[in-house]
Amino acid sequence: MPTDIQPLVPPARTLCGPGPSDVAPSVLSALARPTLGHLDPEFLRVMDEVRTMLRAVFRTENELTMPMSGTGSAGMETCLVNLIEPGDAVLVGVHGVFGTRMAEVARRAGANVTVVEQEWGRAIDPERFRTAAAGGKFKLLCCVHAETSTGVLQDVAALRSVADELGALLLVDAVTSLGGHDLQLDAWGVDAVYSGTQKCLSCPPGLSPISFSSRASEALAARKTPVQSWYLDLSLIASYWGEERAYHHTAPINMIYGLHEALRLVLEEGLEERIERHALHARALVAGLGAMGLEPRVAASERLAPLTAVAVPDGVDDARVRGHLLRQFDLEIGGGLGPMKGNTWRIGLMGAGSTRRNVSLVLTALASALAEQGRTAAGDPLAAAAEVYG
Repeated sequence: MPTDIQPLVPPARTLCGPGPSDVAPSVLSALARPTLGHLDPEFLRVMDEVRTMLRAVFRTENELTMPMSGTGSAGMETCLVNLIEPGDAVLVGVHGVFGTRMAEVARRAGANVTVVEQEWGRAIDPERFRTAAAGGKFKLLCCVHAETSTGVLQDVAALRSVADELGALLLVDAVTSLGGHDLQLDAWGVDAVYSGTQKCLSCPPGLSPISFSSRASEALAARKTPVQSWYLDLSLIASYWGEERAYHHTAPINMIYGLHEALRLVLEEGLEERIERHALHARALVAGLGAMGLEPRVAASERLAPLTAVAVPDGVDDARVRGHLLRQFDLEIGGGLGPMKGNTWRIGLMGAGSTRRNVSLVLTALASALAEQGRTAAGDPLAAAAEVYG
């Protein structure tokens, strides 16, 4: 057996990629609190407070609101396997990696999936859903609110009327928008939503907050077949998070501590203030990038605030730039996926990482990396960002 393994000391990085984001210091401290039993009365109180805070951040009164044990993809599977029965018709908007993934999970759950495709880097016009539906009826209409792979924001509220026409429940991926963009489950008529802890909530990856409306809960109760996944079966898990406290699986105690503190920080700052902070730093970043001659991939009207997709200039080595940032600045940004691989950078300013300091760091580091490849900025990126703040 190896005897020379040293204690783990990861390097200190600034995480400005598509996630995970920098974790708030008080969240890291919360993770180190003493572990309790999953049925300890004190931990049950923590669970109740987490649910209450999640409802406030989701802007909903939904009773069925809780964090699932697993990352955002587990939240996706939770929503789909609980609402889909074999043969159900499902309509899925695809304009990036995560819409594609949603369609694949729906197929594996036995759905007859109709895909509404849009080019990557653009939101989907609601009329495209109507056209693809061709007057049919559907169990679910699914869309990605904040497409992490492209930096696109989808208008969710506009899809409620479409879902009504189709007789469908509205299911939304809010992995990158929860806590960083306006998201109003009740006002917009969202029936099912899932998110992740590692983006704008600035908690480590490992939990996926979900929420079901009363309509979605009724659909779950009316199932004729068992939920495909025992582990993700909400009819069982809800009994643990609800008044019954029936054992299902051992909850990730310390991760829930971390989420508790992350949600507390959101509400302490104020949800509106937090959303505006993300928008402000995104505007400053884009202004600074523009001074360097770098162009956003997404039009301003459809652009995410927590994640900016940037076109890699012709002749610039994408991987070399990202490697330079990591080696010289301990700074991580993301590369592109799918058709955007090699030609796009994804820069995240999420949660605790959405700061003026990080805007300046990203702009300075990118200027250095581009200069290494013989590219100099036409303007002053820091001055351009400062104008936004001024």
